Amino acid sequence: MRRLLSSILAVAGAILVPATPASAHAGDTTSVSDYRTTVTGLSNPLDGLTVRVVEGGARLELGNDSGRTIEILGYSGEPYLEVRPDGTFENVNSPATYINQTLGGETPVPATADPTTAPTWRRVSADTTVRWHDQRTRWTEPAPPPQVTAAPGETHRLREWAVPLRDQVRTFDIQGTLDYEPPPAAWAWWLGSALLGLAVTLLARRWPRSAGPLALLGGLTTGGYVVTSALDGAGWAPVPILAGLLACAAAWRHPPFYLTLSGFILAAFAGFGSADVFFAAVVPSAGPTWIPRIAVACAIGVGAGLALTGVLRLRAATPEPVAA
Repeated sequence: MRRLLSSILAVAGAILVPATPASAHAGDTTSVSDYRTTVTGLSNPLDGLTVRVVEGGARLELGNDSGRTIEILGYSGEPYLEVRPDGTFENVNSPATYINQTLGGETPVPATADPTTAPTWRRVSADTTVRWHDQRTRWTEPAPPPQVTAAPGETHRLREWAVPLRDQVRTFDIQGTLDYEPPPAAWAWWLGSALLGLAVTLLARRWPRSAGPLALLGGLTTGGYVVTSALDGAGWAPVPILAGLLACAAAWRHPPFYLTLSGFILAAFAGFGSADVFFAAVVPSAGPTWIPRIAVACAIGVGAGLALTGVLRLRAATPEPVAA
């Protein structure tokens, strides 16, 4: 078992090593939302220049392989970021440099940050791909829009947005839309998770050898969610990775205690720890939003079922006390 756990940790470490594109700021963790930010294109496409939404709409990502210097303009039209062939730079005199440090824009703007002042560039990284928060692409008010308040069960187009870019003297835009989408029926996903847990327990009790394939199912679906989240720019989540690997290992060898342990970890850390996907329409994950919801429901249901199965097997293996 020690060799197995060592192998799991080694695989997890190899997965977590690859680097991610540079961010203009440290930023904050991504979360679910009911507001969908979409990039529809560039007003003037340029070969080698790509833009997409990442982290569930929390940031924009611009990749510049055009060989030219591209400026991203701030909220007053001032130079904010500059993506050059040799790396990415930020203008310390741009208010956007400070506003965009967090998702909510809470960072105070120093008095020295004046959009009318000539830019002072500070190197962010040597990467030509950069991610940044942008208030123009998201709903930033604490209260929902009036149309959402009036009809929260319907989809609403809130606005079209544009983020200006500059290629030397030519200005063009990243164009996109902001929509509200109603959240899913969370109760249905919770019910499905509970029914799955019951089914896993019954199957494992009726056919003991089914515990292995069921553990593999839970581990692989969790791994799939981790991959789709990474593709959306959220990075590699170490805790769900380890939970999924532990569950996959139970498919090979599953004594009662290990089955209980791996099932509990899968349910608690890959399932309940990610259950916010049941409550919002937009999830930081590439592809259809039902994929992460199914993965989380499987982690909860399969994990809880395996943990309960392990407990029942432990009880069955415990000898009855001998009467005096």
